[in-house]
Amino acid sequence: MKEWDAALAGMDLDALNVTTLRTLAIDMVQAANSGHPGAPMGCAAMAHVLWSRHMNLAPHHPKWANRDRFVLSNGHASSLLYALLHLAGFEVSLDDLKRFRQLGSITPGHPENHITPGIDTTTGPLGQGIANAVGFALAETHMAERFNRPGHEIVNHYTYAICGDGCLMEGISAEAASLAGHWGLGKLIVLYDDNGITIDGTTAISFTEDVKARFAAHGWNVLEVGDGNDLAAIDAAITSAKSQNKKPSLIAIKTHIGFGSPHMQDTSKVHGTPLGADEIRLTKAAYGWPVDAAFFVPERVAESRKARVAKYDAVHAAWQSTYDAYRNAYPELAAEFERRLAGVLPEGWDEIDPFPANKPMATRAAGGKVLEALHAALPELMGGSADLHESNKTHVKASGDYSKDHRGGRNLFFGIREHAMASICNAMALYGGFIPYGATFLVFSDYMRPCIRLASLSEAHILWIWTHDSIGVGEDGPTHQPVEHFASLRAIPGLIFIRPNDANETLEAYKYAIRSSRQVGLALSRQNCQTLDRTLYAPATNLAFGAYTLIGDDNPEFILIATGTEVDIAIAAYDKLKALGKRGRVVSMPSQCLFLEQAQTYRDSVLPPAVKNRVAIEAACRFGWDRFIGTEGKFIGMPDFGASAPAEQLYAKFGITAEAVVEAVLDG
Repeated sequence: MKEWDAALAGMDLDALNVTTLRTLAIDMVQAANSGHPGAPMGCAAMAHVLWSRHMNLAPHHPKWANRDRFVLSNGHASSLLYALLHLAGFEVSLDDLKRFRQLGSITPGHPENHITPGIDTTTGPLGQGIANAVGFALAETHMAERFNRPGHEIVNHYTYAICGDGCLMEGISAEAASLAGHWGLGKLIVLYDDNGITIDGTTAISFTEDVKARFAAHGWNVLEVGDGNDLAAIDAAITSAKSQNKKPSLIAIKTHIGFGSPHMQDTSKVHGTPLGADEIRLTKAAYGWPVDAAFFVPERVAESRKARVAKYDAVHAAWQSTYDAYRNAYPELAAEFERRLAGVLPEGWDEIDPFPANKPMATRAAGGKVLEALHAALPELMGGSADLHESNKTHVKASGDYSKDHRGGRNLFFGIREHAMASICNAMALYGGFIPYGATFLVFSDYMRPCIRLASLSEAHILWIWTHDSIGVGEDGPTHQPVEHFASLRAIPGLIFIRPNDANETLEAYKYAIRSSRQVGLALSRQNCQTLDRTLYAPATNLAFGAYTLIGDDNPEFILIATGTEVDIAIAAYDKLKALGKRGRVVSMPSQCLFLEQAQTYRDSVLPPAVKNRVAIEAACRFGWDRFIGTEGKFIGMPDFGASAPAEQLYAKFGITAEAVVEAVLDG
């Protein structure tokens, strides 16, 4: 080690840090025999400048509320991020770097926020990180407006991201960039790794747009650095971006993928392939680095690490002093700030009167009323719709509308950008202090699917409000009528999908979503359904079990299982069968996944195994229902896509009627 340090005596400290980042990334990928060395080698200089000269972090307090947020949008460059975390003093050791991409390590193939200290969001699917960064920057502006007071700025930080060409090709980046410019998120700074290479070859084969002009058109401040190894120019560009606060900034930095590799630099093969032992030796020689020095951190770099940590600690301590003064001056605001960041709900938040019985109401309408009541009790509740506020019933007038001129508003207008909406909501949840929600028609949840999946992987607490949940959409036709969506959403691990049957189940669904730590998706109806008299039917609070006996006999001959508006059909069929002397029960099953989490004894009490004559009723495809109805059960639902007609005609056309249910039971 000493002889290696001696060999590097002539290299300045910045160059040592940059080369250490590059070689650690190379060594990680080589040790794993898997990974992406090219981007880390090209981005190391900009990452070093950003992390060492500009970012405020707190390795000893990784969840510090006022830390700068960092997003590695091109998450395949994760080896660079792990090296950065190690050199910045986070609890990511050299041994952790050596276990890159190995089972059980804290250095997985792509960054995961709940696994590795210091990572703010899970990235990997390209473009998601840019949209996450927009969500972080949005969250900062709202929290600053809510909590800062003259002379007491407790929220005042930047959001930084590094992205690549692939991120900017993905459509979500355009959606998110458009919103960021519209909202004037001036403390968002994105460093664009402009290396001109993708997996298939040069970007000339597929990506020739003027990126800088595009972002300027989105309302961004656009800067350019012609040499990705020019530390002074990168530093100056970041400083310039920070000097204004009216627009988000894109810094286009021209880099070389696989920088320093004699045979692989500027080629697509360095994107996702280990360099190999021989090429690593040649590359380290080109860097002026000891060729046999694997996972080597020079002594001067280690010493600079200690100095950086001391600087970070001092910044955090200064903020803590500011916060202590703030707490003394504004104890109520400080109490709310701490409560929200801890994820603790205020007392009495769920004291909402139930809906009166026998008044027909669409569950989307009930949801709008519940959301309004929750807004009054929960200042952390913030969200919006993808241009469907009126249809989704998600606009809460008393909470104000968020804009660049009104940061305190809690209604977000995402425009027709479902993908960016969902990713922004994910980031708001990960930021802390928010319970975000996003809304659209259920059929358009398809546009959100990558973000829904990432929300589960990120362990984010989010509410999705999906209205117009079935063929009950009616005349808009099959393009707008979800059929396969229930099954596909139920298949996503970590997503609690709930389709309530009436206004009071909707109330309970919202309550469950708020108190849960998981993401919850609500499927709500356009058409009216009866509001059940809960003195005659089981309490709506049973929704928390996923399924429950709504009405019926202790010793049933048949069981009708339904969700959402189809519960009305099940009740009508039950009444007809009861008039024929048949013993049965109606089971409301608003959430299959919650029901499957219950003890087997409870599940058997709701669906007694001995009762084989079962009929499930849902205006969707059958997939997933056989586990509940068994081999002898029947399904009343959608055999194909819907059609354009009034809702009641469609239910008749597709045989989703009480008469069809009665016939199915009698045939059983």
